[in-house]
Amino acid sequence: MKRQVSLDIFRGLTLAAMLLVNNPGSWSHVYAPFLHAKWHGLTPTDLIFPFFLFIVGSAMYYSMAAFAVSSSAPQTRNIPWLKIIKRTALLFLIGFLLNIFPFTGAISEWRIMGVLQRIALCYGVAAVLVCVCNLRQLALCCIGLLLGYWALLNIVAVPYGLSSNLVRIVDLQLLGEAHLYQGFGLAFDPEGLLSCVPAVVSVLAGYLTSAFLGQTKTAKSQYRSLLLYGIIALVLAGLWHVLMPINKALWTSSYVLVTSGFAWLVLAVIIYLYEIKQYHRWFKWAQVYGSNPLFIYVIAWVFAICLTLVSWTTEAGNTQNLQGLMYQSLSTFMPEKLASLCFALLFVGLFYGVSNFLYKRKIFIKL
Repeated sequence: MKRQVSLDIFRGLTLAAMLLVNNPGSWSHVYAPFLHAKWHGLTPTDLIFPFFLFIVGSAMYYSMAAFAVSSSAPQTRNIPWLKIIKRTALLFLIGFLLNIFPFTGAISEWRIMGVLQRIALCYGVAAVLVCVCNLRQLALCCIGLLLGYWALLNIVAVPYGLSSNLVRIVDLQLLGEAHLYQGFGLAFDPEGLLSCVPAVVSVLAGYLTSAFLGQTKTAKSQYRSLLLYGIIALVLAGLWHVLMPINKALWTSSYVLVTSGFAWLVLAVIIYLYEIKQYHRWFKWAQVYGSNPLFIYVIAWVFAICLTLVSWTTEAGNTQNLQGLMYQSLSTFMPEKLASLCFALLFVGLFYGVSNFLYKRKIFIKL
């Protein structure tokens, strides 16, 4: 089964974007598009994580091909439990270890959930579903999960409030306040357990997209169809937003629709430029960047933390670290927000160098 180059390009672009928004020179000086929406709403940065889940699903179409149910084949329920459980557990463990690195925090305050943890759980559920459902059934599962999650959230009186939502209530009961993300001013985890339910649909959207691309012969047909699907998804998300606000932290069903719609539009543009217009040179770097996504994500995370750990006391008695010194050096000859962005771009460039080093030596690190 031939892989779609457009999906590899999409993966590289998404990884580069994630490193860009995660590593500004200073969080006090960041251009608005590189920040998440504070609560309801959408920024370009809010597209990146669901794009990653979408990519996980698109890759699953190839990695699980031997076990997936087709519409014409009998449903054998041939589930590779060992493979699924191993990959889910390893991804979750790596994400948890990144949360607590450099292992100096109190055990009682270790955050349990996170980005890789959500990817792990969503991968595990989606992998089982593709082994027991054909493509039509998977599409129906997506609809059912989105509608079911909408109904679940509305069990409480104020379903979309920061302190009162069901996602927070479930996490408080199962994980405990001290083990949740504290960045919202109170204990609330944007990668909560309950909100993994609609996030599974982000994975299945990628899987169904790979299936569609594999069954569509011409690039023009792929481009036109994805463009149409993207526009329809955005319109439906806009209408649903009236009843269920687009909200990344809650991963609302309308958020799944709008981010999937943008994923289809971005993929359509890539297919148009790469397959139809044949602008191959434009995208070679993205193919390289996306060749070792998990490894690059992990070492970039560790490297970013290490930059803050290398610290010293200045003559004025202030504490300075290596990241702060680099950012201040840039901000001496450019505006603070631009300096912060340039630091992030240098960070992205550094790990492109690492990706290229591995790519040229055909080293591909996978779980």
